[in-house]
Amino acid sequence: MSTNRESRYALRELVENWALWRDAGDWDRFATVWDPAEGWMSATWFQGPATEFIAASKAGFDRGVSILHFLGGHTADIADDRAVSQTKMTINQRGSIDGVEVDVVCTGRFYDFCRRHRGEWKIVRRQPIYEKDCLHLVDPSAELKLDRTLLDRFPAGYRHLGYLQTKAGFTVQAGLPGLTGEAVQRLYEEGAHWLAGSAAPGNPH
Repeated sequence: MSTNRESRYALRELVENWALWRDAGDWDRFATVWDPAEGWMSATWFQGPATEFIAASKAGFDRGVSILHFLGGHTADIADDRAVSQTKMTINQRGSIDGVEVDVVCTGRFYDFCRRHRGEWKIVRRQPIYEKDCLHLVDPSAELKLDRTLLDRFPAGYRHLGYLQTKAGFTVQAGLPGLTGEAVQRLYEEGAHWLAGSAAPGNPH
């Protein structure tokens, strides 16, 4: 059995591999970070099994969809062969809104339910926490007027990200966890239950 220090290093490496392999389009290696039986991904634009997320990400990558991830601080709570990992991150997406090219930067955390599978840590469920976001014009001299009704459809944590993705044709989920509020408190409770031995990693549906 590895020590907690070794597990923390392995969990950090797992999260880094997720970001690097996904953003590089290294789909075969990206598939190895997930629990093979129960891997589940939740995002603004996707909710479903990891296998379907990989396929959807590859399809978007091939179409030129530009979504990149950058990682910051990391911590993990570990209980035997289970862990809850949290990693500061930003999601950077470039796209077009009404013909104007923009970058949206969303800051938050990856909240990962992890389990040891055949001696290696894997992600069973990933739920991002969306803390705040902003929108920048790629060409500062361009002009863009946002639809306030559409913008206000989404919580402050991913308001501009939801706006851009909706304009790009995605169906964006409402009510995802933010810095505070009911949704993130429920996620924390699910994480505590997971560490205590619950049968499932919360209710990602």
